[in-house]
Amino acid sequence: MTNLEAFNEACKFIAGGVNSPVRAFSNVQSHPLFIAKGKGAFITDIENKTYIDYVQSWGPLLFGHCDKKIQKACKNALKNGSSFGAPTLLETELAKLILENFPHLSKIRFVNSGTEATMSAIRLARAFTKKNKILKFEGCYHGHSDSLLVSAGSGASTFNTPSSLGVLNEFAQQTLVATYNDIESVKILFENHKDIACVIIEPIAGNMGLVPAKQKFLEELAKLCKENQTLLIFDEVMSGFRASFLGSFGINQIKADIVTFGKVIGGGLPAAAFASRDEIMNLLSPKGGVYQAGTLSGNPLAMAAGIASITQAKNDPKLFIRLEKLAKKLSKGMKSLAKERGIPLKTRYVGSMFGYFFTDKKVRNYQDALKSDLSLFAKFHAKMLENGIYLAPSQFETSFICSKMNQETLALTLEAVNKSFKSL
Repeated sequence: MTNLEAFNEACKFIAGGVNSPVRAFSNVQSHPLFIAKGKGAFITDIENKTYIDYVQSWGPLLFGHCDKKIQKACKNALKNGSSFGAPTLLETELAKLILENFPHLSKIRFVNSGTEATMSAIRLARAFTKKNKILKFEGCYHGHSDSLLVSAGSGASTFNTPSSLGVLNEFAQQTLVATYNDIESVKILFENHKDIACVIIEPIAGNMGLVPAKQKFLEELAKLCKENQTLLIFDEVMSGFRASFLGSFGINQIKADIVTFGKVIGGGLPAAAFASRDEIMNLLSPKGGVYQAGTLSGNPLAMAAGIASITQAKNDPKLFIRLEKLAKKLSKGMKSLAKERGIPLKTRYVGSMFGYFFTDKKVRNYQDALKSDLSLFAKFHAKMLENGIYLAPSQFETSFICSKMNQETLALTLEAVNKSFKSL
């Protein structure tokens, strides 16, 4: 069966043929590859074609596909049962591993997805502050809960609009949208709205392409939140244990009131979490009045995989140094090759994350990202697939380096980049 045949078959039974929209490859005017297996830095599709994989399951696979230590941990856990709906020691072990290096986080609650984590963090913030509105940034994605599927309105101080069918205007009107890396847009919203419970942000945005927040911007944002008795939520579902061992905190040292985690903390299995200080987390049921629950939350397989993943990262102090060197070399190599061909390209890397835009302008926010050449990106993506490189099928996604990649992997990738640029 070919990939196209598999997709046509899937479309008969699965809405849109996929279980998450970006997988459909519609952003690159193509159809998805159906993956049969993965090993280390590589994946193989059902047509038996092998690719260097820079998606790495959208970030969780810090140690690549089929990591032996993670596989062993999962197998050992599965021998005792896949789910109990009751506490296990593995939950506490992973909680300790995550919290031990974050001085501002005292307690954690595990969930199954980033959407659950951010949704629960916002509910908690509203309960703690006794305020209603939330403030997010255009281009930052925090999951698909109603309050967060909101796009910017016509002006900084106006109400905003739903960005998905099925989201009520009443929900959208409780969500304010500011411009990323623009503190003045935030100040205007605080001046016009005194009922802001929380500000939620990706401190290293990975859902408009890779766009890190500036240090000064984050510092001023934290100060504004404190002055207005508003909680600051850092969404580190993607950047946590990815941008550095401690995510953005390892880079900017800013202590957000609530932090959400995901991806790496599950080692490739469904797991996410939100964490904060005691006075906030104690509001959660069963101790407090904020209800949040999940039958499979903290299930032993995900906890075992997370423990194995984070323990490996913790025990290898040079891991992120190596990964960032690879990301830097790849980013600079792509930029140099693009320059030779007269192709406008901006690249960026943070730890084991890297991104690129087909533009000659700086990309500081979502509006800047939208100005990149999406048609050229689609053509480049198709050529890279032909040359054996699997990249995220959207200009507005981030790519990832895993520990199984090396100088040879990068040489093959840059050779493919060169061939692809030649044919554009």
